[in-house]
Amino acid sequence: MSDLRTRAAGPDDLDAVLAFWKTAAEGTSISDDRSGVERLVARDPEALLVAERDGELVGTVIAGFDGWRASLYRLAVHPDARRTGVATALLRAAEERFAALGGRRADAMVLNRNELAHLAWHAAGYAPQPEWSRWVKPLTD
Repeated sequence: MSDLRTRAAGPDDLDAVLAFWKTAAEGTSISDDRSGVERLVARDPEALLVAERDGELVGTVIAGFDGWRASLYRLAVHPDARRTGVATALLRAAEERFAALGGRRADAMVLNRNELAHLAWHAAGYAPQPEWSRWVKPLTD
């Protein structure tokens, strides 16, 4: 794993990240477009973390902190790089970011049907919180 590097994504990375999510991410999001990711990086330049191996994008996670909650989204690892420490490195970087910002607990958005992700999140020390449900309302069409 010594050749693995994690860093914050910059504006020049956004097209590659969007293309990567089509290959590596499970499901899609209403914000999976250039303007959505640009807003994220403009508001919090350190929130979108990427992992690279030999200069190639192999993983992403969004580590958003609003001063109150530390939230994880879009943990994605290229299928050919799974089970090689990429998710572990990304989550470690995200958790270090949260701790430095004063975060006390991290929560993750994980699709109920993504059983492979459930195993990865559990291995990283996360667990579902059954007493809570996510309620959403789209603000755009």
